[in-house]
Amino acid sequence: MGSKGPAYMSNKYLILRMLSYFKAFKVRIAFSMLAMVLVAAGDGATAFLVKPAMDEIFINKDKTALIFIPILFMAVYLLKGAGRFYQQYLMQYCGYMVLEKLRQELYQKIIRLPLRFFEDNQVGMLMSRIIQDVTMIRSSLPSVIMILRQALTMIALIFVVFYRDWFLAIWAVLVLPLAYFPLIYFGRKLRKLSRKNQAKLSDISVFLQEIFSGIRVVKAFANEKKENERFDQENDRLVKNVIKQTLYNELSSPVMEVIGALGMGLVIWYGGSMVIAGESTPGTFFSFMTGLILLYEPVKKINSSNQDIQKALAGAERVFEILDSKDVLEEQGGDKQFSTPFQALELKDVSFAYSENDAPALNHVDLSIKAGQRVAIVGPSGSGKTTLINLIPLFYRPQQGAIYLNGQRLDEYSLASLRMNIGMVSQDAFLFNLSIRDNIAYGMVGYDEEDVVRAAKAAFAHDFISELPEGYDTVVGERGVKLSGGQKQRLTIARALLKNPPLLILDEATSALDTESERIVQLALENLMKDRTSIVIAHRLSTIMTADKIVVMQKGRVVAEGPHAKLLETCPLYAKLNRMQFGNEAMIETEPALAE
Repeated sequence: MGSKGPAYMSNKYLILRMLSYFKAFKVRIAFSMLAMVLVAAGDGATAFLVKPAMDEIFINKDKTALIFIPILFMAVYLLKGAGRFYQQYLMQYCGYMVLEKLRQELYQKIIRLPLRFFEDNQVGMLMSRIIQDVTMIRSSLPSVIMILRQALTMIALIFVVFYRDWFLAIWAVLVLPLAYFPLIYFGRKLRKLSRKNQAKLSDISVFLQEIFSGIRVVKAFANEKKENERFDQENDRLVKNVIKQTLYNELSSPVMEVIGALGMGLVIWYGGSMVIAGESTPGTFFSFMTGLILLYEPVKKINSSNQDIQKALAGAERVFEILDSKDVLEEQGGDKQFSTPFQALELKDVSFAYSENDAPALNHVDLSIKAGQRVAIVGPSGSGKTTLINLIPLFYRPQQGAIYLNGQRLDEYSLASLRMNIGMVSQDAFLFNLSIRDNIAYGMVGYDEEDVVRAAKAAFAHDFISELPEGYDTVVGERGVKLSGGQKQRLTIARALLKNPPLLILDEATSALDTESERIVQLALENLMKDRTSIVIAHRLSTIMTADKIVVMQKGRVVAEGPHAKLLETCPLYAKLNRMQFGNEAMIETEPALAE
């Protein structure tokens, strides 16, 4: 996905979309805005009180004023401080609650997207969207409220300065429109740089996730130095962009201050002339100056809040690009609930390609699997075996033809009921960083300890689990790193046994194991396949020979099917695969007989 959002995501759309998440907290926001009015009025009252303080206390030496005016000052600042605290706390509270909700929505959307989305988008990028981009949106409403508060403060202060001296006020506010231009200019620059910055952070997340996941390969090739250089390049690009962003951030304030100084210079010159000429009092002038100084402060804060909003918009583009995109759609199943028993699975004229430009991975495939059958699928690499089995749980959808389960189209079943009745064991034995018990019972409800142990025993995993210091409570580490390949595979088999599905799919489940582990896992697989319809992508001769039907695939097509003996005679490709892939195994298994 690109770093720049779709064209329909205008500033107005993004701001309204961000603010829509704050509707649930409208009562708190209303109280926050009341507090905001109190703060804005406090600044105006401060400027207003400067005149009586100067004229009555320092010039007229009024002792009564000396008592009451300081009390008024303290009261104003007390109310102003309480208002600011209440407003900031409520805004931060609402911001963090929105942050929680946005992360939930984004995660819920992403985890329900089809597999193809995850193949097209790197994991680190998705992590960046959930963690970093969403965090930037959190500041959107507080920044908008800050702008409103500063605008109200400006209105209160403008009232004071016009009340004190309307003619002088005209000179003072004459330069305020000039502040609009740097506000827009720097805002656009910061929006663009923030977007780039988020993209660079995402790139680093992708890089780190890939390297740390493949750390064994890095170390096996002693490639730490090269990876350091790659990281330095990525990090350098990020820092250069952040420095440029900091430049515009810090440059905006001095520009605003220069504009303010221009107005103040005019006021001091003209106001001082009026006091010297006796046409105004020092109290009036200093009250005016206080209001003017306070007036330029909100302009700078508006500029700062605008910077935060631009960063939030950059994050919003990336977040709502996933949440609102019409091209990023969640998986959809049907309304029917699949229930046992399993009767038949049929593929009719099924074709599938991974992209429009690719050759078909499956090309007009017809296949029928009946209840209780053990079907082996063989073929050279790239023949479409794995693609075929990935269509059955609807990880992918056929682009032509249809798949029928018990006489109903596969896409008419709900995804949950379909997938909970299909067990899958692949060569990539994936485990979560949870306890062994939680991994075996992953996704299951209503199980007890006896069910878990029974599944582990059937998978020949109970003995090695019992030998671990914490037994079934042992946490296996990320991707099961604390266990051997055979142990991990036996746990995935136990997981499938506990699930107890009527249809089982095995994708070369023993191909990555050593001979000893393979024999144990094969025994566990036999327990798993017992009394169950099984589809097996196999490399082991014994599995194929005991299959009820062997399906031979080549270039996305089914070129032959039947029992082992028949295919050896009628299918040259199968005979060749048998010699090439299974010759060594056949030799090993026949050696004892030859010796006799």
